[in-house]
Amino acid sequence: MMASGFAAMGYEIVWTQQSSLWLGHESAAVLAVVAAFFGGLAVGGLTLGSRIEASSRPRRWYVGCELVIALWSLVLLFVASPFSGWVLRMTGVQPSAGWQWAVAFCSTFLLFLPATAAMGATLPAMERLTVPLGEAGRSIAALYASNTLGSVLGVLAPALWLIPGIGLAWSTAICIALDLLCGAVALAVFPETMHRAPALPPLDLAVARRAVIRLAVTGFLGIGYEVLAVRVLSQVTEDTVYTFAMLLAVYLAGSAAGAAGYQRWLIRNRDPDRLGDRLLAALASACLLGIASLWAAARIKAWALGGFGTSFAAALATEALLAVLAFGLPTIAMGAVFSHLSRSASKAGVGFGRAIGVNTLAAAAAPAVCGVMAVPALGPKAVLLLIAVGYLAAATRHAWTTPALWLPAIATLALAVFAPPLRFIDVPAGGRVVSYHDGVMAAVSVVEDAAGVTSLRIDNRQQEGSSATQRVDRRLAWLPLLLHPAPRHALFLGLGTGVTASSAAEDPTLDVDVVELLPEVIAASTHFTRRVDGVQPRLHVLAADARRYVRASERRYDVIVADNFHPARSGSAALYTVEHFEAVRRRLEPSGVFCQWLPVHQLDLGTLRSIVRSFVSVYPTSWAMIASNSLDTPVLGLVARRDQARFDMTALHDRLARLALPEQLADLGLEDELAVLGSVVAGGPALSRFAAGAATNTDDRPIVAYTAPRATYSPDSTPRDRLIALLRELSIDTAELVVPIADATWRDRLAAYWTARNRFIESGRDVRPSHRVTDMLAQVREPLLSVLRISPDFRPAYDPLLAMALALARSDVSGARTLLGELKRLQPARSEAIRLLAALGAEPPAVGPAAR
Repeated sequence: MMASGFAAMGYEIVWTQQSSLWLGHESAAVLAVVAAFFGGLAVGGLTLGSRIEASSRPRRWYVGCELVIALWSLVLLFVASPFSGWVLRMTGVQPSAGWQWAVAFCSTFLLFLPATAAMGATLPAMERLTVPLGEAGRSIAALYASNTLGSVLGVLAPALWLIPGIGLAWSTAICIALDLLCGAVALAVFPETMHRAPALPPLDLAVARRAVIRLAVTGFLGIGYEVLAVRVLSQVTEDTVYTFAMLLAVYLAGSAAGAAGYQRWLIRNRDPDRLGDRLLAALASACLLGIASLWAAARIKAWALGGFGTSFAAALATEALLAVLAFGLPTIAMGAVFSHLSRSASKAGVGFGRAIGVNTLAAAAAPAVCGVMAVPALGPKAVLLLIAVGYLAAATRHAWTTPALWLPAIATLALAVFAPPLRFIDVPAGGRVVSYHDGVMAAVSVVEDAAGVTSLRIDNRQQEGSSATQRVDRRLAWLPLLLHPAPRHALFLGLGTGVTASSAAEDPTLDVDVVELLPEVIAASTHFTRRVDGVQPRLHVLAADARRYVRASERRYDVIVADNFHPARSGSAALYTVEHFEAVRRRLEPSGVFCQWLPVHQLDLGTLRSIVRSFVSVYPTSWAMIASNSLDTPVLGLVARRDQARFDMTALHDRLARLALPEQLADLGLEDELAVLGSVVAGGPALSRFAAGAATNTDDRPIVAYTAPRATYSPDSTPRDRLIALLRELSIDTAELVVPIADATWRDRLAAYWTARNRFIESGRDVRPSHRVTDMLAQVREPLLSVLRISPDFRPAYDPLLAMALALARSDVSGARTLLGELKRLQPARSEAIRLLAALGAEPPAVGPAAR
């Protein structure tokens, strides 16, 4: 039975992950798949359970179910992909939530039904084979515990080994082999025919109705508690595939332990009829303790990491501890309660198949009701407390005369009145919360610090930019936009603060579409974007899954810019697969430009190699560029054209000359073609060498989702060291980037610019910021001047020296003059140093063409 439970949970993990690739990560689609899976299990239990229980050949039923599961899973390996295309067309580009839920539920319910219905019937079949006969109301606790324990392994093995190691298809193949093995073992162990099961006791309508209602209520509340606790813990944990696997494994392990212990409690209890009330009271109390642990989760995490250390294993152990505190006692009680209620239902004349079917059917509704409807309206705290109240309400009236029920009821009321909301927002000293919203999929907040810098956070993690990064955020738009000679339509995958996309929409010739998964992020972005006349009509924000939109849309774009999604979280790794890059390519016009930004500060080099390998497999002629010279938050862009052509320097020059935004581009350091192309760090050959030997990230083997979290849990280097190591492995030649040009001087200037940029970044690695200009000059003067000697065109070295000379002039005029004189000598074409020297009485004002 363990092997059967392993296979069933393995199928659920694999099928849910596969479905999200073509249905999207919108809440309507995700919850529809969960409901479809549970619904199929319920159909199997309700429709086949009674026939199996009355059969004298339960072995045939069990082997047949395992065979159906295996064969249909094999069929799905071949039909799921073409079926997904039909579902995408049915769903549409921007469906309503109701239509998307209906299509996702109906399609996946029907697609998986033969297998899920058979899964729902295997437990009644095994119960008929293994549980001793002749006892009315026999307990299935041991059988349920064994099946659930197998499910624990079915969660952990795919996450820790199968999927990252061999991929989804081969993981499915292992599950198929286990189903066939279960069938073969059943044929060898159990007899062909068995005595017919004794008839169920006469139906006691009142008792049966109460038992069935309790089974439905507890099934609904149990999954509701899981959904809400995971939702709250996602604000404290790292929210990776390992986090979810750990939480689900603890949930299932607790249920198995509760079911295993129930038989012993039943024997020891002198009043089995009242045991149900006591178990429900214990379950409500356990939920209150689990809820209480959520308020302390952040402090517990900090304490545990302080004791365990900062390794990957220590981080997983910490998340396991949080899971045990939130789920341990409640799920033990849940396992016992289900075992007791199924036994009570059997004594009242209700078959096990119907009991488990009712429980599962109610559980299917919990994610939508609790997660979609209740949380945005009431908040996680209120919904979790209502779940505890629900368990208390399921007890009999007589039980309310005992402290076992009214004590947890009083505790629930006290928490409702006095406990703070279950929110986790790190507010800096002197800061404030500008906005906060509990959405269906995440909590989104905007926080302002004492200096007035606002940041956008998803589940209390600053990963979406801030008001202090607007210059870089705008460069994320303009660097790829300038590489196209005349873009008219641009698509941005991911909104974040909205600065990147709204900056692009300032171009009066450009029409901009933006796709953002979380509606709460769209609302929060208004705190960051400035209002510019005429921008809004050209900026179209769509609340949709980026990957699904790219596959479903028929519109072509001149430029597509993908945000620097954190690959370890929220299913973002699916946006770095070969299949997604191919889908983006189909959305490009023939000369279209695609740029995929990557957060180097959130990636290890091994994961980066896999992403680059996936990108160059689709775009062999490609380049890499950096968004800025930041050492602490470096961002790398992978760039390609659909036609695989190189860039035309003359076209870039004309593009810059035609733009009506010269001041904005100058502010971004993109005033000429040298500054734009100077951001490039690698060509196709260098990227291929860098990624050689790395695993390709595909839909079938989503390696990035499993390797990226390791850098999140336990980074092996600092972002600045990572960036410098990366630049040392990469290289670029002008012939790889632009079409041949006759001006050798320009080629030499660009090559010198690249060399100066790399030297500039390396020289900044050990610089320690200081408010004293003399201290800063002592650290950076000679390194920056050496950079300018390599390339006088490199403004990022010129501008800080100019600013420090101006500050130095307040206390050391002679020193300021010396520094300005050096700047004038290295770059005589620039007027700033000349003007400052004139202001200090050392030079006459500059006139003529040199002044600009």
